[in-house]
Amino acid sequence: MTLRPVDTGAPDRLYTVTGGRSRSADSFDLVTLVVSECRPTAGMQSEHARILDLCRHPTAVVEIAAELSLPVTVVRILLDDLRAMGRITARHPRTAASHAALPDSELLKEVLHGLRKL
Repeated sequence: MTLRPVDTGAPDRLYTVTGGRSRSADSFDLVTLVVSECRPTAGMQSEHARILDLCRHPTAVVEIAAELSLPVTVVRILLDDLRAMGRITARHPRTAASHAALPDSELLKEVLHGLRKL
């Protein structure tokens, strides 16, 4: 079995794709779900267009990176671009569920008070 390096993209290509940026402004988690809000337009960077096509349904950042065969850091930069243009929305899958599932703080205080009495 032949081992391939993790970063299979040529450095000059990755530099061009990201416009020379090496960090994303917004940190997308690997499991953050991305959904496209519009279709690709003519003249759009090809990687941006592919992301919009891939994300017609909620797609995790790590899946996007695998599908594009790009490092996750590069995909995060591209996602920042698309979010700034208003072409995608992103959310962490546990965000909505965690807020709804949290118990009332007063109830937690009563439980703590009861435990201290034991």
